[in-house]
Amino acid sequence: MDLDISARPHTPTLKPLNGMPLARKRAIPFTSTSILSGTGDGNTTLQCRKQQILFTQGDAANAVFYIVKGWVKLTVVSKQGKEAVVAMLEGGDFFGEACLAGQRACSATATSLDASTIVRIDRATMNRLLQHEPAFSELFMSHLVNRNVRIQEDLIDQLFNPAEKRLARTLLLLAHFGRKDNPEAVIPKISQETLAEMIGTTRSRVSFFLNRFKKLGFIEYTDGLHVHTSLLNVVLAS
Repeated sequence: MDLDISARPHTPTLKPLNGMPLARKRAIPFTSTSILSGTGDGNTTLQCRKQQILFTQGDAANAVFYIVKGWVKLTVVSKQGKEAVVAMLEGGDFFGEACLAGQRACSATATSLDASTIVRIDRATMNRLLQHEPAFSELFMSHLVNRNVRIQEDLIDQLFNPAEKRLARTLLLLAHFGRKDNPEAVIPKISQETLAEMIGTTRSRVSFFLNRFKKLGFIEYTDGLHVHTSLLNVVLAS
């Protein structure tokens, strides 16, 4: 089953969740036409279709990407063929930044989940921008700090919380829980298989928990999957 809505950028506010922020304030998307519009040297605007692969795990890492609009999924595959979702990214996010630290091969596969507009910035251009464009550098540093905090939160969630809590937290995050202008949100289009890969469980368990959440009134299917703030009770339960 697909959970269906169109993607849109957001600026979530900070809300506590068992001592951990659930939604973090996002840096304001950078709108300079000379940098992130894809019109400058070293920049290319990509109009991606649904399920388009931007790069594959093992490809040469030589560019940073900025999502103007849409959603992108990052996945990794083990030598045994097991796939895991390591990030769900949206408008205002960067990805591929590991190339700036000397990484020569992409460690994940990036796939657009819907019709997306993405700017590709080659490594040399990105280094130049970080050195000579203070506003851009500040935006990018904010992204790195927020991404690092989110990774730590996700690791703690994976290590210490059961699958039901992990799913509830993931749905709240995808629904931008904490936004004053969107208290009862609809989550982006994502399959149960992807949710299972994100939280480290099986599709059947995800289906079971979603049905339970629906019966309890925490979610509802009306023109997509609506996530109510009452789902927070699952996360906060001892």
